[in-house]
Amino acid sequence: MTRKLYILNGSNLNMLGVREPHIYGSTTLADIEQSCLTLADALRFDCVFRQTNSESELIDWIQEAFLQDAALIINPAGFSFGRIPVLDAVKLVRRPVVELHITNIHARSEEYRHSTISVAATAVICGAGANGYLLAIRAIDDLWSKQP
Repeated sequence: MTRKLYILNGSNLNMLGVREPHIYGSTTLADIEQSCLTLADALRFDCVFRQTNSESELIDWIQEAFLQDAALIINPAGFSFGRIPVLDAVKLVRRPVVELHITNIHARSEEYRHSTISVAATAVICGAGANGYLLAIRAIDDLWSKQP
């Protein structure tokens, strides 16, 4: 059986490396993607890595992950805050779900502190920078092995 993993990224993450580098660092999303694909391959995951600025496209991809019986790592970015349609789609996923944030959202201003997605996540990683993606893949690997 091939284990499938979707790594989905929300709004403005395509601008990593140039958007507020004092907050998000200088690593680009392309750099993160390459690191993720390398680790996912080593852990024997068939990995899909995508980014969108469109909430409806993100929902379609989450539904695709569900239909593929895939695990999900999601950095919903701006779609984290009050986005019930994204939350409802995440609730479909039967495999482990890791919500990921590059920054520690709990240490930021009030509008960034409360992700609606967290209630549907198996685990949440925030504040580890770009390395959080690799931590999330390792967490998915561990969580997958513990599922019945």
